[in-house]
Amino acid sequence: MINNVILIACVLFATIHYFIRRKHYSAEQIVDLYLVYFLFFTVGLIGLIGFIGHVFFPDMTAKMIGWPTGSPFQFEVGFHDGAWALLGILSLFIGGKFWLATGLGWSFFIIGALYGHIRDMILHGNFAPYNAGIIISEIIIPVVILTLLFLKFVVMNKK
Repeated sequence: MINNVILIACVLFATIHYFIRRKHYSAEQIVDLYLVYFLFFTVGLIGLIGFIGHVFFPDMTAKMIGWPTGSPFQFEVGFHDGAWALLGILSLFIGGKFWLATGLGWSFFIIGALYGHIRDMILHGNFAPYNAGIIISEIIIPVVILTLLFLKFVVMNKK
């Protein structure tokens, strides 16, 4: 499940970045570092992979999710993922409240996807790799992003 791999890579790259820079980071800088990595990796790259899969390889992607093949809806889902990819990648260049909007929107979407995947497992027995296999990342990603956003925009803004 590529989402799980991207999640691990995100934490690994952010941590490597932290140690390679060999400078003292404030708590706020650490939150910013991990937040931008989470937005780039878990919104940008996951969105890009979803875009490519749903638009260019729709039947293969449908089978991996446990969906019926041949649905034109896949094309729309692909462009939805592409829009998120754009926001996640732009997060490297635009910070501040752009991060807030991107993180809140993506978290809302992922929590909805989590609900849909669990519902599909319960009601239809859909344990396809990209339906059931990404549940862990669909829990961890929004929790981490929302926590980092809370730290950045609520806790650290009180200074």
